[in-house]
Amino acid sequence: MTVRKTFLFMDTISNKVDAKGRVSLPSDYRAIVKELSTEIVCYRSLSSPCIEGCTEELLEKLASEMETSLDFFSQTQDDLTNLIFGDARRFTFDSTGRISLSEKLLKHAEITDTAVFVGKGRKFQIWNPENWAKEEARIRAEVLKNRPSLRPSGGADE
Repeated sequence: MTVRKTFLFMDTISNKVDAKGRVSLPSDYRAIVKELSTEIVCYRSLSSPCIEGCTEELLEKLASEMETSLDFFSQTQDDLTNLIFGDARRFTFDSTGRISLSEKLLKHAEITDTAVFVGKGRKFQIWNPENWAKEEARIRAEVLKNRPSLRPSGGADE
């Protein structure tokens, strides 16, 4: 029997941000990144006042998907690639597990002294604590009101 490792960013974790914009990547997140590569990629979210983070592998998959599903010369393809790839930056962590977030990213997410890491499966987000609390309450209310029906497939029982 083959044991399959899972590489999912999970949990919600708060970490302090120092005056230079350095913040510790949660240890579980670092373990995933170290297993798959040596860097994470971060960019400003297109839909929320937060920072999106993922492995370079996921960003490569996104690039491939965009190339196959969008007209190469379309304005939509051009706009998305400019906003995502033009904004994305690779980060390596130092010996203590910290990354140095740029002023542009910190300003977009309104992060000052504390950052909240929110796992989203194959990617994660970094939020200002107050903004995340409001967003989490909004999401919870919306999901509980509309309760989507999920049917997992391909599990161990199949």
